[in-house]
Amino acid sequence: MSEFFTPREVVASLDKYIIGQNEAKKYVAIALRNRWRRQKLPQDLRDEVAPKNIIMIGTTGIGKTEIARRLARLAQAPFLKVEASKYTEVGYVGRDVESMVRDLVDISVNLVKSEKRTEVEDKAKELAEERILDLLIPPLRKTGSEENKEAAARNKRVREKMKEQLLARKLEDRIVELEVRKSAMPLIEIFSSSGIEELGVNFQEMFGRTMSPQKKNRKAPISEARRILIQEEVDKLLDMDSVIKEGISRTENSGIIFIDEIDKVAGRESSHGPDISREGVQRDLLPIIEGTNVATKYGIVKTNHILFIAAGAFHSKKPSDLIPELQGRFPIRVELKSLNKGDFKRILIEPDNSLIKQYTALLKTEGISVKFTSDAVDELASIAQTVNEQTENIGARRLHTIMEKVVEEISFQGPELKGKKININRKYVQDKLKDIAKDRNLSRYIL
Repeated sequence: MSEFFTPREVVASLDKYIIGQNEAKKYVAIALRNRWRRQKLPQDLRDEVAPKNIIMIGTTGIGKTEIARRLARLAQAPFLKVEASKYTEVGYVGRDVESMVRDLVDISVNLVKSEKRTEVEDKAKELAEERILDLLIPPLRKTGSEENKEAAARNKRVREKMKEQLLARKLEDRIVELEVRKSAMPLIEIFSSSGIEELGVNFQEMFGRTMSPQKKNRKAPISEARRILIQEEVDKLLDMDSVIKEGISRTENSGIIFIDEIDKVAGRESSHGPDISREGVQRDLLPIIEGTNVATKYGIVKTNHILFIAAGAFHSKKPSDLIPELQGRFPIRVELKSLNKGDFKRILIEPDNSLIKQYTALLKTEGISVKFTSDAVDELASIAQTVNEQTENIGARRLHTIMEKVVEEISFQGPELKGKKININRKYVQDKLKDIAKDRNLSRYIL
């Protein structure tokens, strides 16, 4: 965790992608900084400091998920987004809540593996080039005769010339025959109380001891052979034990799990119908969030210091409808504000990945120069707010449907408009959307 990320700097970084919601940004920035503070504590006190889990309350499309995702990317932490409604109580058909921890460990190990890969990639490329040279010019067997020494010298000169051509990418289309591993057969997924993942790894271990990995000969151009051999060499150079150890450590100390739709499992137990396992899911979540040991294919993972960020619209429910024990595990609650016309205008133009920048760049690939005037942006924001008020409020996601409708004709005619300059102003937007926005029934289906 970088000590240079102060809470103020975290908020400034989030501001580049998310408009408004300053209170939520402040809370997650503090949570991230507390991660770093905890690492500075003595070991005995460090274990006692629990993460301050957060519940975000607000309608869809106002930035709940994006705040958590950008925070994880900023911290380079393992991040997993799950939906509470996808899980079921133990004893019902479906995924148990422990699977979210197993998924997070997978993400963490792959993250570490990707980082370690970049460290050994240069060495792997060198070894792969040597293996390709061996395929083109097999090395001579060593004997003590003078004739063999001369042949070895010739072989070395030829290899050096061939290596120059290889490095200059002059032999990319030449076909070589190499030995590759056969693709592993897909494992059969079996549902049981011990989890799919554990059964899968047990089968792998069982068959791995009795059967050596099968190989086959394959012909491929050098360009493809290089990619295959580099991957093989990377796998050989990587110390998977240290990768797994680091992956588990990051999961336990830096992992973030975003539980969306937490309001869907709120409410008391009913005796029948689809709500029957809601309280059961909450009870199963309790030990995971409080801190427990979860068995994964990489080993035991402790969840005591994983940060949980829950989110929900809470239209017909409220956080107090969650069971009291679960409420206590989320000490911080923050209500996100609904977006207004001013927010929509800023969303369209200010973020680094704003919609207008995205559509302008997309159409530029066809040679079309598109410019949105300020009055067009104002009209787009106004229509988005109006449609959200008249129909379902889906927040900033409304802008996606509106923008798609505005540029629909330009996108369709893209190849024929190469070299054209198109100004999209208020009148253009009104011509495309005014009738639809006015007709409430029509806007329900189109916008």
